[in-house]
Amino acid sequence: MDQQQAFEQFLETHKQLILKVAGTYCGDSEQRKDLVQDIILQLWKSFPSYNKDFALSTWMYRIALNVSISSLRKEITRKKTHEGLQEQGELLYYQDPQMEERLQLLYQHMEQLKPLEKAVLILHLEGRKHPEIAEILGITESNVSTKIHRIKTLLKSKVKPQTH
Repeated sequence: MDQQQAFEQFLETHKQLILKVAGTYCGDSEQRKDLVQDIILQLWKSFPSYNKDFALSTWMYRIALNVSISSLRKEITRKKTHEGLQEQGELLYYQDPQMEERLQLLYQHMEQLKPLEKAVLILHLEGRKHPEIAEILGITESNVSTKIHRIKTLLKSKVKPQTH
């Protein structure tokens, strides 16, 4: 199998990871498509130098998050604000209007997080362990723990569960 075939197989296997990261950092569907292309391009450029000592998903998250954060910073510089995750809610369909409303509220509050905090939250919600999150983001495990605790506290204070 040549490098291009290996890369195509790799993309097919892990496309959801790319779409998830891009969707979290970019609410506009056209901009999200561009971001996905930017992530894939950077993955292609980096693919030959992939270090097999690291988990493929760790390497991929690191690149996808770095490209996304860089793109977000450029967008903020251009606009001062960005639209966020409004369309992300359309990707997840809930028949329960209250759940849909709470999800939209959660996305609005996530929008206010700093790029690194969003990255920590995405990886945490993905079920990644603290050491892996630390490795992907290049921060310490204790920093990961602290950020997760602060994010949870912040989001709990803003999105209170409704009792039935």
